[in-house]
Amino acid sequence: MVRIYDESKIKVMTTTAIETKKKIDVVTIRPSKGWVGLHLRDIWLYRELVYFLTWRDLKVRYKQSVLGVLWAILKPFLSMVVFSVLFGKLAKLPSDGIPYPLFYFVGNLPWDLFSTSLSVASKSMVTSSNMVSKIYFPRLIIPLSSVMASVVDFLISFVILIGLMIFYKYAPTIGVLWLPVLILLALVTALGVGFWTSALMVRYRDFNYILPFVTQLWLFITPVLYSAKVIPQKWLWLYSLNPMTGVIESFRHCLLGTDFSISPLLMVISILISILMFISGLFYFRRMEREFADMI
Repeated sequence: MVRIYDESKIKVMTTTAIETKKKIDVVTIRPSKGWVGLHLRDIWLYRELVYFLTWRDLKVRYKQSVLGVLWAILKPFLSMVVFSVLFGKLAKLPSDGIPYPLFYFVGNLPWDLFSTSLSVASKSMVTSSNMVSKIYFPRLIIPLSSVMASVVDFLISFVILIGLMIFYKYAPTIGVLWLPVLILLALVTALGVGFWTSALMVRYRDFNYILPFVTQLWLFITPVLYSAKVIPQKWLWLYSLNPMTGVIESFRHCLLGTDFSISPLLMVISILISILMFISGLFYFRRMEREFADMI
């Protein structure tokens, strides 16, 4: 029995071995041609693999390390101290009347989730080259599981945020119920860009050096270190095209009760851009998937 599997179409061909007069099962996996469907159902079928890859990434990150989980606490806390001194005390950037350490931390929390997820998703295909070249499974699982591991760091950092809000006597608004949606939107944005960059990094390894620079620039055009109110009104439409602007502004509004600096229409545009990046990234990743094993 010879079975030829195509990612988009499956054809079954039966032949009899003349010499042995026995039927032999042979599985041949060949890449599909042209633009293909996403086949997202395959991710559900391989959901256990998503779990084990996520658990593997967590073990690699924290096992046999001096600081371990403590690093997930020290990193955001130390960055808060440094930026509070530089931008809060010295540069005196506006923080909407909120203590700058708390203002920065609330904005940095979703940003750190986004930047970390983008970084690990972009490198995931290269770092998992042994698996990609030896066995078959839906390749979308690799960047997806890498991003899921980053959520653990976010939850640990969220504990620090709770402590800061208690220290500064700030109570969250009823909008805190929207936080899961905002977290999902940050992950969708990171995955959308990550699908593009992970596929491109397989072919062009210099993306490994370009991505940190682009991420750093992205930070400065996102209202993490400063309030979006410093942006002139005539440029807000352009500023809101950054999908992370809406996420961070909404985070501060839900937790601290700050006013929105951009209109609801611009918020909707920001969300649509995130979704567009995600969908286009999915299709591009699937389009390039057939070449991964050869180029990696």
